[in-house]
Parts: sequence; C-alpha cells; structure tokens
Amino acid sequence: MLEDRVSKANGYHQQYLEINVSNGVATRHELDTTLLQQSIGGSGLGTHLLLEHESWKHDPLAAEASIVFAFSPLVGSPLTTSAKFAVVSRSPLTGRINDSLASSTFAIAGKRTGNDALLIKGRAVSPSILVIEDNQISLKPAEHLWGLSAEDAELQLREEFGNKFSFAVIGPAGEQLVRYATISHSGRHAGRGGSGAVLGAKNIKAVAVRGNQRAAWHDTEGLIAQARNLSQRSFGPATEKYRELGTAANVLIFNRLNCLPTRNFQKGSFEKAGELSPEAMNIAHEKIRESCAACTIGCTHVYSIPVDGRPSRARIEYENLFALGPLCEVSDQQTVLQASQLCDYYGLDTISTGGTIAFAMECVERGFLNETWLTFGNGDALLQAIHMIGRGEGIGVRLAQGSRTLAMELGNNTIAFAPQVKGLELPGYEPRALQTMALGFAVGTRGADHNRSGAYEVDFSEEVDRRNAKVHQARLAVETEDKAAIMDSLILCKFLRGVFDDYFAECATMLNLITGWRLESSDLISTAKGIIDAKKRFNILCGWSPEEDTLPERMLTSALADDRDARLNRETLETLVTAYNLERGWDEAGFLPGSSAGT
Repeated sequence: MLEDRVSKANGYHQQYLEINVSNGVATRHELDTTLLQQSIGGSGLGTHLLLEHESWKHDPLAAEASIVFAFSPLVGSPLTTSAKFAVVSRSPLTGRINDSLASSTFAIAGKRTGNDALLIKGRAVSPSILVIEDNQISLKPAEHLWGLSAEDAELQLREEFGNKFSFAVIGPAGEQLVRYATISHSGRHAGRGGSGAVLGAKNIKAVAVRGNQRAAWHDTEGLIAQARNLSQRSFGPATEKYRELGTAANVLIFNRLNCLPTRNFQKGSFEKAGELSPEAMNIAHEKIRESCAACTIGCTHVYSIPVDGRPSRARIEYENLFALGPLCEVSDQQTVLQASQLCDYYGLDTISTGGTIAFAMECVERGFLNETWLTFGNGDALLQAIHMIGRGEGIGVRLAQGSRTLAMELGNNTIAFAPQVKGLELPGYEPRALQTMALGFAVGTRGADHNRSGAYEVDFSEEVDRRNAKVHQARLAVETEDKAAIMDSLILCKFLRGVFDDYFAECATMLNLITGWRLESSDLISTAKGIIDAKKRFNILCGWSPEEDTLPERMLTSALADDRDARLNRETLETLVTAYNLERGWDEAGFLPGSSAGT
C-alpha cells in the first residue's frame, strides 16, 4: 500500500495557494504526503483540488468557479521536458473536466513561489494582472493590455515587470469568452477546452509569477545521473521524427492510410495533402527549430510568413495543419500558416477552431446556415471566420460557442455531423479507420482527446486490425490512458514515451530519486487508475450520463467515402465502451462503484 511508504515529500512545497481575485485574499493550504502520492501533481493534483473545492457546482464562467495551475515534483529538476504545468478547471466548452498541459518557464517560476499549485477563484472588479511573488499576491490594473494579443501583452509585461517574472496570458479570444480560448506563455498554449475563457471571465488578463523558493531533492547525484541518461536517450530514434520534421510528418502518413480527417470528417484523405507536408513547406518557407524550456528534443518548427507585408511567424504542428487545412479542404500553404498564426494571435485552440469552422462550412453547403461565403476550400473565408471569432463579430459569436452548441441552435439533426464528443472537437485521427482510438475518443473524460488516450498507438501496432475492433482492444486502450495519466501528473512530454524500456518502473525511479519515497511500478499503476477515477467522479458530479460516451452519428452509420472498409457501427462501439468500463472496475454503464447519476 502507498500509505505504508509515506514520508516527508522532497520535491514538493507541500502547500497550495488559494487566491480570491474578488477581494485579493490569499490562503495557504497544506498538502499531505498521502494525497501527493495519490495525485503526484499536474493533472492529478489539479483534479483533486477541483473536487475538494466542489467546482462541479459552478458554471465554468461564474465567479465562484475555480481554475488551478498545478505543478509537479519534477518541475525545476534536470530531467528533460519537466518544465511543464497543468491548467485544470471545469470546461466552458464541455461542462466536464478539462486539463490542459503546457511547457514554459512559467512552470519553474510558478513553483518557485513556494507552491505546488495556484487555485484562482472570484472575479476582479476590472481587467487585472494577478501578481504572485514568493507567496505575496497583488492585483495590478490591466486595462492597457486588454485587447492585445497574448504575445504583445507578454512583451509589454516584460517591459513593466522585468525578465525575472514569467507570465500566463490570455488573448482577445479569452477576453471575448470564446469557449475554446487558450492561455498562452512564451508562445506556447494551454490549449484545449477553454481555460482562457475561464480566466477571462475572472477579468484576469495575465498571471505573473516570480519566486526564489526551491524544493529539495532526495538523491541529487542519482537524479543528475538519471537525467543525463534520459537526455541521451531523448536524442535517439524514438524522437527523430519530432526533431527532423515535427508532428507535421503525420500529414502524409495519415493521408496514405486514409485516416486524415478531410472535409469535416467526410473523407479520410486529402488529394492536396502533399502541398501541406513539412517537406513541401521546408522548400517554400524559412524555418527554425525551437525547444520548450528544459527540453532536449526540440520539436517546435516555426515558419516565416509575410502577413500584410510584414514578416511574421507561425508555429506548425500536425493538429494545426489538419484542422485548418484538410478538415476545411484548404491546401494553400500561406493561408494555413496564416490561419495558425491568427489562432496564436487571438488565443484560440486550433483543433476546435478548425473543427467548428469545417462544421459550419458543411451546414452552409446543406442550406442550414445562411453564410454563403463560408465554403469548403475557401482560404479567405477561413481567415475571415477566425477574425470574426477572435473579435466577437457576426457569425463569429456563434462559432465561438463550438460545434455542439451551434448544432443545437441550428437543429435539423446537424448534431449528427458536428465533429465533437462531449462538446470537444475531434483531433486529427479518423475514428472509423482507427477504431481503438474511436473508443478512446468516446470515453475520454474531457471529450475527444488524443493526449489523454494514446489508443492510436494500438491501432498503428501489429496487435490489432485498426478497421475491425475487437473487445480485447478495450484493455489496450486502458493501458495507454494509465500511462498518459502518470505522464500528465509527473509532468513529462509524451514525445518521451518511446524512450522508456519499462515505463512505470522508470517513472517510479525518477519520482523516488526526487521525493525519497520507495514506490514501485504497481504503485504508479494504482495511482494512474485513481487519477482517472477522480476525473470520472468529477464528471459524474457535473451531470455526466452514459449516453455521452459515443461518437457523432455520421461515424457510426456510414463508411468513409474514400475507404469503404473503414466502417464502425453503433453496436461495436457500445460493446467496446462496456468492455472499457468493466476493465476500469466501473459498472457496465460507466459509473464508479457506489456512485450513480447525480452522486
């Protein structure tokens, strides 16, 4: 049992700071070691704090709602990719749990304030900057920053506060309460689920952190040796794709396998995919490669593009390309790069932006939406729609609610082809061609999600027929979720997952070197299951029902237009979901032992 091995927790400050921005009052709360072993940090710790503060009771945009910035015991260590933090709240897009991860110096500076997490509630009287410095907090006016992009606001903040502070900032989309607005920091984003809108609803333009409090490590010499070994492996073949081409390399691979969602998930391939491949873009555009803070991989590929006659930059990953390119049938490189840059400017999640616009394009095509300019393949329309979302203008106000809400407004059973699960737009993996991933999407606690479930790895393995799912794939999907739960709580980058020989054993070793605990692989597996149970418990308290664990009707009633073998029916998915629930130790419907609807 974990409790038998509990001791003082090195690597932690063993406290979190609760801040009410309505009145500027901050309260310190202790974190005991048993809880820390059960939640670790990051997503696990953030979920626990939301449950403790009964955040399910409040509308995500209400003043009473909580949003948590959660760090981890690995933050500040020499372990590669460990400068990460989780932003955890109830999502304004889905009404369910939302945990977004990001990498930057904000994680390091935030933890050095002497806290393992920052929990923010309330609503400032006017636009404000929340300043946290060594456990001291203050609210500064932010009217002069309101309306600025996150990047421009951060530049202004650095001039005002100096380089010793780190900042988490919202853009205009967060101010406009776009339900999929992001929180940005050093060009990176806590992207999915609308955490930027939660912060915007609190009238907080930015959180500024600085501190000098470091958490001790149990075995410094052993930790440094472990870090050196992990860094060396991070240069190996398991991460080569990310270094050389980035995740955008998936475009041509997925296109060849007919699992590249195209034209709002009507097809699995895009005839012009080659024009958006990183190989083609490397010829047409200058590119530099960047790394996140404390990272040896360097997966970020940044392209130079002219915008309105001025030089600009666009960070490109597979999900940007898929959502703003094939999903909307836009193939022009300049347009897709500019669309990605605009999402960064306004602070918009690219997946939900592209998914909602693609859905609207199909609604226009079918005569359900009277915006005749918004059509598939029209790059200018794509850019105009992004501007309208970010500015809160015209149809942008409706698009800002996401595809599910728009479908419910339009009626005519448009929900059947709205590309979402629980309100969260699907990422770039065609479920009919990747059926273990289809299960992962259906049961995901934050909705359709390729980061909390790595079930696509199962589909790309030799263990399964990716177009013909069998019941045993539920167990394999659970295993990928358990690994992700630990990685998202430690927190480490998922691009490292391929370098481990014995994943849970090595994670336990890293945690033990920092904390002084004596955890084993089995302990971390139990912790992972507990974290996922906690997320499910939160959703049940929010009103979750088993009917939510499904896919859009389109994906359960018709094959892909360009791959007739890629077909998934409702009965198969329901069988997989039931098997998944039982594998998790829940009842067949998906309720936790001892729980039921509304409890």
